[in-house]
Formats: sequence, structure tokens, C-alpha cells
Amino acid sequence: MSSQYRLNRAFKEAKIVEFDDNSKFILFSDCHRGDNSFADDFANNRNTYYHALKHYFLEGFTYIELGDGDELWENLTFKSIFNAHKNVFELMQAYYFQDRLHLIWGNHDMVYKNQKYVEEHLYTYFDAKTGKDEPLFPNLKFNEGIVLRHKNTQQELFLLHGHQADWWNYTFWRWSRFLVRILWKPLNIMGIADPTSPAKNYTELIKVERRIKKWITKNHNIPTIIGHTHRPRFPNPGEIPLFNDGSCVHPRSITGLEIEDGAISLVKWQIATTEEGVLKIIRMVLEGPQTLSSYCTS
Repeated sequence: MSSQYRLNRAFKEAKIVEFDDNSKFILFSDCHRGDNSFADDFANNRNTYYHALKHYFLEGFTYIELGDGDELWENLTFKSIFNAHKNVFELMQAYYFQDRLHLIWGNHDMVYKNQKYVEEHLYTYFDAKTGKDEPLFPNLKFNEGIVLRHKNTQQELFLLHGHQADWWNYTFWRWSRFLVRILWKPLNIMGIADPTSPAKNYTELIKVERRIKKWITKNHNIPTIIGHTHRPRFPNPGEIPLFNDGSCVHPRSITGLEIEDGAISLVKWQIATTEEGVLKIIRMVLEGPQTLSSYCTS
């Protein structure tokens, strides 16, 4: 099965989400939420991430997570992740109950492809205060891909994690998970990176991007947004429209893509120091805003 076949299938089976110029979306991916141990890459940025996500909730944004939200290679169960970052999941639950949450599975949380797993682990959680199971994300369904379709112009944006173009991390993800749990997790604690990850291997990163660009050019240059490689991408109009929202495990910062007023922007949230010596979380626009209509799909 080729990467082009996997990308075609993800597009054909994608969930359709309609939007217009009044719609607002924030796209994050590769949070890799863990158990708050030394191997939890998310832990360093969790306060920044929570602040940003709370900001977008209050501003009426819809949250779309493009895969690898939960680190289920290093961690055996979702329960340990939930207990470590309960406040984050409570905020995501608030999005969900307002129909403002869409989730895509990646290679590190590919178990969410199995609806029975999602039902067993994410529909409810045990609340020690009440002594019973309480709703978390009842009837939640993860998707491999999402197509944002403009109600008026019919322009489409294709959203997916991007590991469909990474044969090892898609086809042999169980082997990758095994190696991460047994070998790379303890080495990661010592600062040694996993060479099979495109986020840590520049050669693999380029291969993934090249395969997705090939798919885009064969499919009317549909703007495509991925994560997976952790490398932010924001093409200029006229270039192959491959976007990447980056990740939430950059050193001391997180990056994402905003869609608002019919335009798209690449943003970064980080901790900065004021002249008075006060630490605060700030938002920076790295690229854009650029109108979506400037990315031709014909």
C-alpha cells in the first residue's frame, strides 16, 4: 500500500466540516500529552498550552487537534495521561459539549482508530469524589482526516496528521511503539533522540513532505494541513499549499494555525519577560494572516 493510496483513502473518507468567513478555528497537533514523568515532553509547555486553549475557548474558536494529542507509545494507558493533565481534558470537554472539538488520530495515538478503545477509555472517567464514572467525551469519534469546506465558495482544506506519508510509522506503528516503550523512552530521558521519528530525523522529514506535496499536486493543489514532522510550514500563495502547524513540544513554546475571517495565520505562544521582570504568556504571529482564497485549488 503506497503513501498516495493512504492519502487518497484518508481524503475520500474524511469528515466534512463546513465553515464560512465568520468561523474561527485553532489547529494544534503533536501535544504528546504524557504522564508528567521525565519523559513527558508536553509537561514543559502544559501551562502555555492551557492558557492558549483557554483563550481560544473564550474567543469562540473551534479546536481541531491533528493527531498525536496523547502519547500512547510511551504510556500504556490513557488513564495515566488523564490523571496527569486533568485540567487540560476538562477544558477540551468544554469544547466538546459545545460541539467545538474535532480530533484526528496520529501514529502515537493510533489506537484511537479503534472505536471500542475510544468507548472504553474516553467516553467516561472515574471520579474519586463521587465514586462513580462520569461523562468525559461521550460518543466521541476520532477521524483520520477532516475536510473543511467553505459554505459559499466550496473551497476545501484537507486536514490530517501526515504519517500516511511515513510508511514505517503508519504500517509498522506497533513495532515503533514497542521500540519506543522498551528502548527509546529510557534513552529519551537521557537526551538521546529516536532516529526513526521524522521530527528528529531531517532526512525522513523531507521525504514525508515530498510525498504529501506530490499528492497535493495530483489533486488540484488542495491546501493541506498536517502535523507529524513538528516543523511549522506556511507556504506563500503560488507555492504548493502544504501547511504544518508545528507542535506543542517545541522547547519553551507551542505553535499552531489560526483560521479566522477567511484567513490563515501561523502563531506561536511562549513565555516572555516584561521590563518589570514579570513572566507572562504571549502570542506572536509568525506568518500571515493570508486569505484562504489566495490558495488556488483549481
